[in-house]
Order: sequence, then C-alpha cells, then structure tokens
Amino acid sequence: MELTEDAKCDIKETPSREEVESKDETSPCRSEQTKTSVARLLTPEEMEKSSGEQTLVSGFKQMKLEKEAQKNWDLFYKRNTTNFFKDRHWTTREFEELKAYREFESQRLVLLEAGCGVGNCIFPLLEDDLNIFVYACDFSPRAVEFVKQNALYCPERCCTFQCDLTKDDLRTNVPEDGVDVVMLIFVLSAVHPEKMKLALQNISRVLKPGGVVLFRDYGLHDHAMLRFKSGNKLGENFYVRQDGTRSYFFSKEFLAELFEDTGFQTVANDYVLRETVNKKEGICVPRVFLQSKFTKPGPSHGS
Repeated sequence: MELTEDAKCDIKETPSREEVESKDETSPCRSEQTKTSVARLLTPEEMEKSSGEQTLVSGFKQMKLEKEAQKNWDLFYKRNTTNFFKDRHWTTREFEELKAYREFESQRLVLLEAGCGVGNCIFPLLEDDLNIFVYACDFSPRAVEFVKQNALYCPERCCTFQCDLTKDDLRTNVPEDGVDVVMLIFVLSAVHPEKMKLALQNISRVLKPGGVVLFRDYGLHDHAMLRFKSGNKLGENFYVRQDGTRSYFFSKEFLAELFEDTGFQTVANDYVLRETVNKKEGICVPRVFLQSKFTKPGPSHGS
C-alpha cells in the first residue's frame, strides 16, 4: 500500500534508527533548513536528561567495538541492502563547488567520495553530470559490491574500492594530488575520534593543492544524539547504536580544529537546523547537521 506524505512523515515518540536517520533531509514534511554559526540550545527537559548520569561503555567493550567495526557495518548492509538511505539529490544545491569548480563546462571534475555506502550520493551525480569521474570507497566490502552491481555503475566513469580510511593508503587506488573535490557525507562520524585525523591525512594526500573537502555530518545536540540511553555512551559526543555501529556528533569548534590541525583551511563551517514534525502527536524532532568546506593550501584551481 502506498503511504501518504503525512503517513511517511509520522515519527513515534521513541523513533527507531531507521525513522531518525534514513529520511532524506529534503523530504516535503520538513521545514526549510536554517544555517547558523551557533549550536542549538537545549530545552530545559533536554538539559535535565543530558545532565543525568551516563556511564561509559567499558574499555573492553569499546576495544571489541573498534575491532569489529567493519563487521558491524557489513552486517548493517547485509540487513538493509540498498534500502536504508534515500538518494542524495541535494548535493549540487548545497555544494556549488560541484558545478562551479571548473573553468569551463566540458572540463572533467575528479571527485572522491570517501565512505560512499551503496552509492546514494555518487549515482545522482553521475546521472546529472557527464563530466565527472568518481573515485568511491567504503569501509564495508558488501557496500562496495552493491555499488558495483548497480545498473548505473560504469567503470569508465567510476572506480570503486574497499578502504579503511584510517589505515589503507588511498594512493593505492587514487593518484596522489589527483582529486579536485572530496566528499565526506555522514562518514567521519562513524570513525573513532582518535583516528579521525588519520583519515583526514589520508584524504589530504590525494587531494590537489587548492582542492576542497565538502563535509556534512551529525551536529551537536541532534535528536539522534539526545535519544541515546545510559549504556550507549563511548565518550564525549560519541555513542554506539544497538547494531554496534557508532556515531560521533560534531561541534563546529571540534571539526575546525580537527581539519586545521591536519593542514586544511576552513572556508565554511555552519550548523544546519531542521525539524521533522509528527502532525498527529504535535511533536517536533530537531535535526542538527554540520555542513562545512575545507581547502588544502596551495595554488587556487586554474592558476
């Protein structure tokens, strides 16, 4: 049975991970997004909940989660196949660099999507722009296979490979200084905070001087962060889901420091605020993302 738009937008008081995370931010039931440099303020109820005792997951379990991170993401894609996330058709609207970076229309744009999942971002881009070549990698071998099995996959326009960004040298598959744009879309949050810098150093090696990293991920005080219960906290702003996958929630200050310590320069770094509304219950679910751009120092493109 086909659901109405209202039914699709209904969210329970205790939404599941699928309800919170799988919906496209541009769904018609959502209000217009607001960009701001200031973090979302918590309500008194949220402040009371967040100030409660939150025992950290034991060190032994945290080591186990880190060791089994790839297996847990592979199981995630085994369960959900290609049906979890919607295609991301909003990237060219939110990141004008995907259009404006080139000096002339027929110039080829070389792009790396680090953490491509099953291709929800790259396939809309490949369909929309015939002058894009995409390198795409993911932590999960199963996700990579789903990309290669997609009817739109074309080896002449896309090179897809499995990669752990924190330890596998991207230069094995991507030319050094060979990429114009890197996309990090809801990816870095899944990396342990202590290893995020390793991932960015790896990315920097294949990004051209003057190239840009386009970033969007979970922001501080997002609803998904606030609904974690005691026993799921791994560290400051870092949590584990029931399926063993993990998520970090970024403050703009932490993100800027992380990139700048790795040698990047900040171009833009803003919170994106949205609301998902349950019309029947009268509940507003606040979503918070961080949308940012960073450049690798060097000659500007085309100079």
